[in-house]
Amino acid sequence: MQASNYDYMSTDEIRGWFAGRIPDDLWESVVDVSVDREEITVVGRIGVPAVGEDASAGERRATIEGRIAEFRERTRESRVTVAREAEHRFERKVSWGVECGDVRALFTTVAAPVMTRLRQPERRVLDLLVEAGVARSRSDALGWSVRLVRQHADDWLTDLRESLEQVRRVRAQGPDREAG
Repeated sequence: MQASNYDYMSTDEIRGWFAGRIPDDLWESVVDVSVDREEITVVGRIGVPAVGEDASAGERRATIEGRIAEFRERTRESRVTVAREAEHRFERKVSWGVECGDVRALFTTVAAPVMTRLRQPERRVLDLLVEAGVARSRSDALGWSVRLVRQHADDWLTDLRESLEQVRRVRAQGPDREAG
């Protein structure tokens, strides 16, 4: 696949584009814009609905879930318009999500297949996770493993992401920028 003009855009630049393009009344603020080769996920904050002081935890949670569902339906047309424009511009699918109180809900997201070659010791680990009922398949076991690494290595992964952003910025300024 040929590189697009936007392959070397930093996450900050893509985040800036969304901050400028998303209608001001869509949500209170943009919380997160995450980018990979296949997908851009944009998450915004919406207000927590008012509930009585005597409301139970279950009632509060259900109220937030209702607000999220209402937001998703009410803003669908605006989000689709922005997503189509961004998908054309950045050549990636756009997924959406919201945070309301302490609840984060992601709407339709991409589940991209990833091909990998594993040697027997790694395959045995995946098979053990399947046999133990932790995962339904090797694919699920691999996803579970990646989530576990992400959870326990968050600081290291953050440093790595920041380093890669710097590499992308330097590459974008390089002499071969117009080639490709």
